[in-house]
Amino acid sequence: MTVVLITGGANGIGAAVARHFAADGAHVVVADIEEQAGAALAEEIGGLFVRTDVTSEADNEAAVRAALSAFGGLDVVHLNAGTGGAGGLADLNVDRYRRTLAVNVDGTVFGLRAAYPALRDTGGGAIVVTSSLAGISPATFDPVYSATKHAIIGLVRSLAPACAEAGITLNAICPGFVETRMIAGIKPALAEHGLAVASPAEIAAAVATIASATGSGDAWMLQAGRAAERVQFPAVTLSQA
Repeated sequence: MTVVLITGGANGIGAAVARHFAADGAHVVVADIEEQAGAALAEEIGGLFVRTDVTSEADNEAAVRAALSAFGGLDVVHLNAGTGGAGGLADLNVDRYRRTLAVNVDGTVFGLRAAYPALRDTGGGAIVVTSSLAGISPATFDPVYSATKHAIIGLVRSLAPACAEAGITLNAICPGFVETRMIAGIKPALAEHGLAVASPAEIAAAVATIASATGSGDAWMLQAGRAAERVQFPAVTLSQA
């Protein structure tokens, strides 16, 4: 039976992914800092909750160990935890800036470091990382968030060849606006401009499809009512001389 670990799994996209995989019969580990919501979701889907602060390398490692201990393996890891709201140059909130970098970038790096050996040693698997449309285009409403999501795509594309050698696919998803609490403050503006908002269930279905595919090192745009679309990047590779 498939074993799936999801960071940022207690709410929003992560919770939808957890429900999607559980409905298909997978064992699901919900890893999140929000204990009440995470535990409730795990109980709902018959999974396991592990309190996980993704900015802690030890917590990421503990979540992976919990999956291996409880279910005897690990097949899919969705590194989904993310945050934003640091402001711009004129109104930068330094604490939020540091928190955004820690959750979005450190959390991805630590999650990859924890998942890689577990997947490698159990025969391979899939890692899907949540970036954003703000990771492939400018996002003037939250430039620090955009910078971190660009960084995630760079990590995925750069680490995919090494992961492939271990039988692991590594891809990024780039959702547009999704019906989660992160857009609560801008929903009126989205409606005013006629911008479509995807349901978390739409994103979850795409995550499952991407995790089951053989391609690696790709970034996939996910928007409301549209099929996942692979981002076309220039075919340039930098290497050491």
